[in-house]
Amino acid sequence: MFEKILIANRGEIACRIMRTCRAHGIATVAVHSEADAGALHVEMADEAVCIGPPPARDSYLMIDRILEACRRTGARAVHPGYGFLSENALFAEALEEAGIVFIGPPAAAIRAMGDKIESKRLAERAGVSIVPGHPEAVRGLDEALHVARSIGYPVMIKAAAGGGGKGMRIARDDAELEEGLARAQSEAASSFGDERVFLEKFVEQPRHIEIQILGDRQGHLVHLGERECSIQRRHQKVIEEAPSPFLDEETRAAMGAQAVSLARAVGYHSAGTVEFIVDQQRNFYFLEMNTRLQVEHPVTELVTGRDLVWDMIRIAAGEPLGFSQEEVTLTGWAIEARIYAEDPSRGFLPSSGRLVRYREPEGPGLRVDSGVFEGGEVPIHYDPMIAKLCARGDSRDEAADRLAAGLDGFLLRGPSHNLTFLRAIMDHPRFRAGRLSTDFIAEAFGERFTGRALPEERLRLLAAGAALMAWRRAERACRISGRLPGRPPEPERCWAVDLDGRRFDAVIEETGEPARVRVDGETVGLTLAWHPGRLLARVATAGGSFTIQVDPVSEGFLLTHGGAELRALVRSLRAAELAARMPAKARPDTSGRISAPMPGLILSVAVVPGQEVKAGQELLVLEAMKMENVLRAERDGVVRQVHVRPDEAVAADQLLVTLE
Repeated sequence: MFEKILIANRGEIACRIMRTCRAHGIATVAVHSEADAGALHVEMADEAVCIGPPPARDSYLMIDRILEACRRTGARAVHPGYGFLSENALFAEALEEAGIVFIGPPAAAIRAMGDKIESKRLAERAGVSIVPGHPEAVRGLDEALHVARSIGYPVMIKAAAGGGGKGMRIARDDAELEEGLARAQSEAASSFGDERVFLEKFVEQPRHIEIQILGDRQGHLVHLGERECSIQRRHQKVIEEAPSPFLDEETRAAMGAQAVSLARAVGYHSAGTVEFIVDQQRNFYFLEMNTRLQVEHPVTELVTGRDLVWDMIRIAAGEPLGFSQEEVTLTGWAIEARIYAEDPSRGFLPSSGRLVRYREPEGPGLRVDSGVFEGGEVPIHYDPMIAKLCARGDSRDEAADRLAAGLDGFLLRGPSHNLTFLRAIMDHPRFRAGRLSTDFIAEAFGERFTGRALPEERLRLLAAGAALMAWRRAERACRISGRLPGRPPEPERCWAVDLDGRRFDAVIEETGEPARVRVDGETVGLTLAWHPGRLLARVATAGGSFTIQVDPVSEGFLLTHGGAELRALVRSLRAAELAARMPAKARPDTSGRISAPMPGLILSVAVVPGQEVKAGQELLVLEAMKMENVLRAERDGVVRQVHVRPDEAVAADQLLVTLE
């Protein structure tokens, strides 16, 4: 077994690998860019080596610097994690030439499966079902138009060397193909150094289901069941689960057999994933093979009881699998939510910044994989994922309930994040029914998310809780200053609670445990575990318990719960009466000012001063956090001024274009 392993990655996956190494007494080496000098994976490792400046192309993608770090530290094996060099055959070959073990598959298998065009040919020869499409990379727009029309719209544009949603677009007509082809080629070149793209038929209402495989160097191959990864946004996975609520035993066995057949055809060993798209009749088609550990591997670990990182290390050291296909069992259910630094209200644009407050939830069945800490930074140079929250239960509903509770209690302050969006998914009727497809988010939530509407009964409980919190805050003030002349001896018990414009009249009848609060004439009994200043409140009623996040605001609280953010203004009846007489302040119209949602690089500018534009028209393209973001006009207008030019670096909130 290896004595020391270098992890050629960063963030949560680097920390995840280090935890397994530490559990088995293996020393670890971290590599890091200058931007990650204070990162958690650097702190966790036994040794750390700086390999370059912040951009990944100058640090984490530099093969020679990682080899030099191995030589300096004496590491005899490298785990690549996912992303970066994890599917780079040249990296695997360079390590082998240096006498260093690559904890992953053979370079030949990486090369064969890394080219999406070649992998489809190999899959077809191995007897794997493939999606109808054009087998070659398209050469320019004219050929792409010809191919798309012959296949029939809609079509999927995909990077030949791609993965992780980069260089992918759906086109439903010629116009979308023209724009999508340019964007896909640009992203592919930026992410993989290869701008080739190909076209294939887009399967309507598809499900994205993948099979986890594991093979040793002795030729033994097994599959560990499937993961449902259909909940995606812009082809990036958001929620994953194991098993799939859609597959039956016959389909699972058939998909598993084809995945193993493909792996055997390319001489595969280590962990890998064969991805399929599945239509509504359970017909399945090969999508791609990821020759690495997947982001969503924890859900497989939770239902199989295996540690896939440890299996990869054992296999790389020459040990046999030690179990057969017949011994693989799936027990219970597991669901994972990816927590990103992004702003759902602004079309899920990436975010960055310091984690002012960060506290991971605890509870039965919960697992958090993260690589951050309170006070740390989410830098602009890398993927914006902060953490993965997983929940396991005996049933799918139990796992979903536990994940929902964990999301309610996940404290994150600083950069914008998608916690409320993930929480809303957990309660969506389609999710609960398992009626999923890769179009789920677009159909259920649209292009942006600003919160969900909570049921009336839950609003009443939140109003009761807000009134009780206001009473406790006032009661503490009375205890501190109530003995002074002219101070009231006890706090107000009658409150007007305004939840984002919805008024509730609340009267505190009893303040004990449980308390009794009359809301609009109906008494609610609840136990509130909260003290002024705390950011989490636990509410227990006869019908169950739940968590609220509580942030102080003027005259009340900002309450976050169940996928909703509600401003709760809690006033005395007299104060509420006076507030109602105040004139409403008109909000300024900012639709004519297009600002940078985050730091980044201007790739292109599509308009000039004096040009008329329509709502939704492209204004410019901003590259940030490994993605190209198209900024569009929010309304019709005329371009008054363009404040930036291509290749210009911009700061967050910097003014880019003004309209009149």
